[in-house]
Amino acid sequence: MTDQSTLAGKHALVTGGGTGIGLAIARALADRGAQVTITGRRQAVLDDVSGAGIHGVGMDVRDEASVQDAVSTAIAARGPVQICVPNAGIAEGRTVPKTDLAFWQNIMATNLDGAFLTIKACLPGMLETDWGRVIAVSSIAGLRGLPGAAAYSASKHGLIGLIRSLSEEYMGKPYTFNALCPGYVDTPIVDRNQEAIAQRTGMSAEAARQLMIDANRHKRLIDADEVAAAALWLVGPGSQSINGQTIQIAGGQTA
Repeated sequence: MTDQSTLAGKHALVTGGGTGIGLAIARALADRGAQVTITGRRQAVLDDVSGAGIHGVGMDVRDEASVQDAVSTAIAARGPVQICVPNAGIAEGRTVPKTDLAFWQNIMATNLDGAFLTIKACLPGMLETDWGRVIAVSSIAGLRGLPGAAAYSASKHGLIGLIRSLSEEYMGKPYTFNALCPGYVDTPIVDRNQEAIAQRTGMSAEAARQLMIDANRHKRLIDADEVAAAALWLVGPGSQSINGQTIQIAGGQTA
């Protein structure tokens, strides 16, 4: 088997890999020697960050045919996916009375269905190899309720349930399934949420940003590279007994 101190010879696939947490994880894996397929709906964004072991493939995680086609293309070019990182997601908040079915379904289709479809497409090839890691990017909201964001919280709770079930299903085999659960991370999502909170509440943009900063126990935004470091740990030497876990990256005890 390939030396796991590096990831040379490994093919990783990261959804939502063009920006934010996904891009940080993709770059960390590529730096370790993996060939990394990043996916997203905006090909131009993927093309801007491709190179040095990172390859962009357009994909909409909400569309089963799109997922199957993109994963097949990636496998044909770089071999079975042995590191699958379902990261693509949207973080938008609405109270339940203001949540219509279309909003709810779009959150679920992206955050939960998209992860399911990605893992389902990658798993057969992974199971033909002698090693595999699935690392889903959930959220602290997947471990506790988040006021004003019931749909988002429910989708992230569901993602953790999927990961825990897979870990049980393949227990004792050389594949592990874990979820990263960050708090507020300094990414474009926080920037968008800052504006949305300000518009919804009437507070200033600075106050809205501070609201998210204060939600992290150590009172600062998390760097995307901190989340990537946790992903590297889960694919590194000695990670084979870390399975079915929810790794909190939130600056303190939160759940």
